[in-house]
Amino acid sequence: MARKLRIQFPGAIYHVLNRGNYRRDLFESVDAAEAFLRALFETSGQYGWKVYAYVLMPNHFHLAMETSEPTLVEGMHWFQSTLATRFNRFRGENGHLFQGRYKSLLVEDAPALSRVVDYIHLNPVRAKMVPPEQVKAYRWSSLRAFMKGSREPSLSSHAWLEARGGWSDEPEGWIAYERHLIAIGQDEARWEQDGLIGLSQGWAIGTDAWRKALAAEYAEMTISPNLEREEARGLREATWQKSFDSGMVRAGKSSADLETKPLRKDWKIELAERVRAETGASVAWLAQRLKIGQPGTLRCYLSRSRSRKRL
Repeated sequence: MARKLRIQFPGAIYHVLNRGNYRRDLFESVDAAEAFLRALFETSGQYGWKVYAYVLMPNHFHLAMETSEPTLVEGMHWFQSTLATRFNRFRGENGHLFQGRYKSLLVEDAPALSRVVDYIHLNPVRAKMVPPEQVKAYRWSSLRAFMKGSREPSLSSHAWLEARGGWSDEPEGWIAYERHLIAIGQDEARWEQDGLIGLSQGWAIGTDAWRKALAAEYAEMTISPNLEREEARGLREATWQKSFDSGMVRAGKSSADLETKPLRKDWKIELAERVRAETGASVAWLAQRLKIGQPGTLRCYLSRSRSRKRL
């Protein structure tokens, strides 16, 4: 089976995560966690990665990173292979260390990255492993490394710390950042308010405009059978949405027009036909966007339209 395609380019930022394959916790010991970090920073040194944040949870990890060159695939292969060899030797076992291929979500820019970093650092709080007030006490998090002051050369905060609160990489800046995390951790409503929901889902993290542009640039990847289902669907739907939005503009319609009754409108049917012709968008997706009822209803309208045009 061919390897799954990844979007790679110089300076790409990613949120990378994977889950352990062992039935017991993957990072159940200090030795296991330290082995992970050694392998991570060996990889970042070899491949010129910047590591912006990490957290090791009992059975999975999160990592925010940037590749100076398009080396995500090569570097992650070396990292996970090396780690699996060392873990299996240590445990006296054979087999895969992780349940499946790692997930890598592209991140748009420093503001989006700063949200991902918050999400990563707050993982132990969200999992109720530490209270919000003790977020910096969680041992296997980059937050602890940042606040201790001694860190690996590839561990970097410049891109996101400034974007998140205008803070500097100085003791007072880290104190302010810690207070920021504690405040979010103490108020679950702020997770959504601060854009910290769904950052492990989909294929890219950023503005809609950026996602649409990226989807258009890499549209050929949407037909690849080697993309993970969720990533492929995310790319396809971004392409559908771009065509849909363009059609709405051409028709001189706004979102308010979609709600006008009766819901069945000729311009909606024409728009559905155009988007399907341009992108192959699903009837179910279009029915939802057009506020036209059930997919079967739109399918019936489209069939009647085709019949009329053949007459």
